[in-house]
Amino acid sequence: MSEYPAGGPPPQIPATRAPAPQSKPATTLRQRLAELRGPAVAPHPLDARALAALAANPGCKRRALLDGAGVDKAGLATALGSPAAFGQSQFAFVRGNAFEAKVKADGGTELLRLLVERLGGGAEAPASAVVPDLTAAGPEGRAARTALALREATAAGGWALLDHPMLALEVAGSPAYLEPDAVVVHPDGTWTVVEIKSFPMIDSSADAAKVGAAARQSAVYVLALERIAAKTEGAEVAHRVLLVCPKDFSNLPTASVVDVRKQRAVTSRQLTRLTRVEDIAAALPEGTTFDPGCSPEELGTAVEAVPAAYAPECLAACELAFHCRAKARAEGAVESLGRSVRGELGGLTTVAGVLAAAAGKEGDPADPTVAALRRAAALRAEALAGVDGGVPCR
Repeated sequence: MSEYPAGGPPPQIPATRAPAPQSKPATTLRQRLAELRGPAVAPHPLDARALAALAANPGCKRRALLDGAGVDKAGLATALGSPAAFGQSQFAFVRGNAFEAKVKADGGTELLRLLVERLGGGAEAPASAVVPDLTAAGPEGRAARTALALREATAAGGWALLDHPMLALEVAGSPAYLEPDAVVVHPDGTWTVVEIKSFPMIDSSADAAKVGAAARQSAVYVLALERIAAKTEGAEVAHRVLLVCPKDFSNLPTASVVDVRKQRAVTSRQLTRLTRVEDIAAALPEGTTFDPGCSPEELGTAVEAVPAAYAPECLAACELAFHCRAKARAEGAVESLGRSVRGELGGLTTVAGVLAAAAGKEGDPADPTVAALRRAAALRAEALAGVDGGVPCR
């Protein structure tokens, strides 16, 4: 007998729930970066020199994205009509390779002698060291092989020389693979970075700017090594690196010790502040790509879609600096005058606005920046009036 009374509603038959539509798998960061770079374009490697320059300007989303995606910035700058005017000459490259080979000859005997002489505290240089084979497939494989070789050498408790090891460091959400000239494992478990440069060391002193650049580059290697040492029992990464250069005007190697604790701290802080690449990529218009097969107009539109933070220091470190400088000048941005000037001008962001404030046409007179500009303009006008009137300036 039905549970419903006569004339009541018929029993309801439960509706069959339709299967939920399958959601489209989310595009991974690696796939997204490949789309930006161009599906058929191999990623341009991010080396320690570029990484040090990237950390020096963490507010530049353009460089963070292009480096994270592995875009060839030199080729991109050429396509945009603003080719980079710097780079290492072929002669310097060959000379540097020849000097490095000389330093590492005979299993690194001379390199170990210099290391013990500068860092050994009077200890005797080893006759030889283990040189592990670091060959593997691809950068990921080489990085894993390097980490294993470092752990094995530390556990063995002897001298080991890792020639061109591969280190991995996460930068702005994507991995960067770094290749120092050498890393030496000491019997006590200390790991020392070795940088070999072809610029001379005259009277035990080298060019300060070049030494500073080498120190910032070595600090990146130290940071990457610390990731491995944290998982290796008995390992410790030295914050004093060995810089090997030609002695005076000869081809004989000499060395000095460089403390990179300050550079390491600055680089670590700056890398932490970098905007994540995936966040920058997510904000781009659909279809944005830096594929070199695109037209210059399309590439220019793609580049302008990513905000930049230009400063004159970029001219010595970034291949796109000339393009960014031209845009900054065209927009009258005060950043083109330097970071220190930008910091002094407060809320005034354009050169036209600064000139208008100095002339009394715009700006709040109570603003200290505006008041200082107007005072400077008055002093300039007074000085020019004195010269025009034949009165010498004092």
